[in-house]
Amino acid sequence: MNPNEIPVGIVGLGLMGCSIVTCLLIAGHPVAAIAPIPADLDHAERRIREHLQNAWQNGIIDNEPEFYLRKLIITEDYSVLHPCKLVNECTIENIDIKHAVYQKIEKEIAPDALLTSNTSAIPISQLQKLTQHPSRFLGLHWTEPAHTTRFLEIICGDETDIQNGEYLYELSHLWGKEPILVRKDIAGFITNRLMYAMYREAISLVENGYATIEDVDRSCRNNAGYFMTLVGVFRWMDLTGVPAYHTVMKNLLPTLNNSTEVPELIDKVVREGGKGVLNSHGFYEYAPGEAEVWEETFKEFTYDIRELALKYPGDIVKRRLAEKKNQESAEKS
Repeated sequence: MNPNEIPVGIVGLGLMGCSIVTCLLIAGHPVAAIAPIPADLDHAERRIREHLQNAWQNGIIDNEPEFYLRKLIITEDYSVLHPCKLVNECTIENIDIKHAVYQKIEKEIAPDALLTSNTSAIPISQLQKLTQHPSRFLGLHWTEPAHTTRFLEIICGDETDIQNGEYLYELSHLWGKEPILVRKDIAGFITNRLMYAMYREAISLVENGYATIEDVDRSCRNNAGYFMTLVGVFRWMDLTGVPAYHTVMKNLLPTLNNSTEVPELIDKVVREGGKGVLNSHGFYEYAPGEAEVWEETFKEFTYDIRELALKYPGDIVKRRLAEKKNQESAEKS
């Protein structure tokens, strides 16, 4: 697999689409970036250039932005997708809009080119029914910022050829990912199912007066946030003693929130027009200029946490065991 020989297309150039373009350019792919709405053209190149500039300044890439931008086309013309072997749709979570976009894409790409969606909410099995060749359709679920995070979910729908999923699993390692291959479609995939269970419980604790928003966030930062860059929940239970979790579950699980309704706390924020740092109104209120500083701080953090994650990759223990065995063999000889 040589990314330089695999042209890819990205359709949708919002916040997520631009960072995905950046990730693929860094990997070496020629990228055709399609703006489904003219407004995307106003900011896409500037945002991608800024991502590349930050990546260069933080040592992720060896060359200045222009080196990578030579392989980028930004346009409203879907015909530039013709040579692409992979196209990733990154439009809003609206089935009608996605269907219209798929029709435009499939007029241009070859029957054996892969078509994927960055949806985080709509089942892949539902979306692939809107396409001409469901077996080549998959989900590619990224997280922001796509060019620094190690996360990627590859989701197979009911009609997906599993070999296509396995191909993307191998290819995505060249994108700097530690990917997850979801072999059976399920609403929310893996990460969102885990995270939304936590969101629901967090909101319930605040709504019922057990803790403030600040307290819940502090708990996440200094407990789960302390270990999760190194290990996931199962390894954490192994490291800290499985029987203890078994004992606690008997008493704790029946008390956890299992509501199927959207909680009032988040509903109130949305009813009042809150969008978080985007408009300085969310669960927290932001003083003038504070939201912008939070965005800058988060951007800085993504590079720092990436360095830490790279120091402790998923196979760190296997590597250390191999080094230890090699050392022992050398000492014996």
